[in-house]
Amino acid sequence: MKHIILYLLLIFTSVAQAEFSRTYLDTHPLKMAQVNGIEIAYRTVGEGEGRPKVVVIMGLGGSNVAWGDNMIRGLAEAGYQVLMFDNRDTGASTRFDQWGQPTLWLQLLKRQLNLPVNAPYSLDDMAADAVGLMDALGYQDGHIIGTSMGGMIAQIVAAKYPQRTRSLISIMSTTGARHLPPPTNLAETRLRNLAEGEAEEEREASIRARGFYPASMPRHLMAVFKVGDRSAEVATIQADTLVLHGVDDGLIPPAHGEHTAELIKGSKYVLFEGMGHNLPPAVIPDLIANMTSHINAVEAATEALAIESVP
Repeated sequence: MKHIILYLLLIFTSVAQAEFSRTYLDTHPLKMAQVNGIEIAYRTVGEGEGRPKVVVIMGLGGSNVAWGDNMIRGLAEAGYQVLMFDNRDTGASTRFDQWGQPTLWLQLLKRQLNLPVNAPYSLDDMAADAVGLMDALGYQDGHIIGTSMGGMIAQIVAAKYPQRTRSLISIMSTTGARHLPPPTNLAETRLRNLAEGEAEEEREASIRARGFYPASMPRHLMAVFKVGDRSAEVATIQADTLVLHGVDDGLIPPAHGEHTAELIKGSKYVLFEGMGHNLPPAVIPDLIANMTSHINAVEAATEALAIESVP
C-alpha cells in the first residue's frame, strides 16, 4: 500500500511544481464522440490534408490538456495532425465516480497473490477506446504515442491492433513485469514536503488546472493492475518503436524502459538527462526532435515501399 500512496502523491507534487501552459490547447475546441458505449472527449490540433496522423495518450488521471502547449504545438509545427483525448473516467469523458473508490491495500494484496483485482475497466478497454475514437474520426491508422499509463495503453494498441499502428512511441512507461524495480525512496521526500491546509487546497486546484483528476487515479491504477504483466504481449509488437525514458525517473525507473525496448525487436531506446517522471520544458525540444525523427523515418519508408509496389 505504501508504494501505491506514494505513487499517487509523487504525481501530485510533481505536477503542482512544474511549469505549465495550456493556452494554446484551449484554443482548439473540445468535441465529443460516442465510443464503446461511452463518451470520449477529444480535440485535434494541426489539421490538414496529407499531414501524418498522431494519436497521443495521457497517463494516470490525466486529461488531454495535461500534455501542455509546448509538446503538442511542437508536434503540430513539425507537420502532424495530433489527436488528443481524455481517457475514460477522466476530464470530460464518461466518468465512473458512481463505481466508487477501490480499497487500495486490499487490491494490492490481491495483486501480490495473483488474484483478480476489482476494477470497472482495464487497460484493454482503454486501448479499445483509443481505436474506437480513431474509427469514429475516420483514422485508418496513426503514430501512437503514450506516456506513463498512456504508454501502456499505446503498447496494447500496437500489440492488439497492428494494422492501426503506423508506429509506436512509448514514453516513461513499462511492461508491468514483476521483476522490474519499484518506485524509489524519492517519493518519500515528496511526501514529507507535502503542505497542509490552504497550501494543500491550492495544490489540488493547480493539479486540476493542469488537466489531472485525482479522483480518477485509483481506478486508473486498478485498470493497470487488472492487466498485470504484459511482457509476452509487448514482445509481439511489430511496429517501428521508439522508447523514451528519463534518467531521474523514480516512479517508473529506467529499467522499465530498457525492458520494453529489449522485448520489441528493432526498437530504439533513448534515455534523457534532466528528466524524471515528467515532461520538463527544458527536455521537450529533445523529446520532440527524437519523436519527429522517428515518425519521419517511418513515413519515408512507407512512401518508398508504396512507390516500389507500383507496377
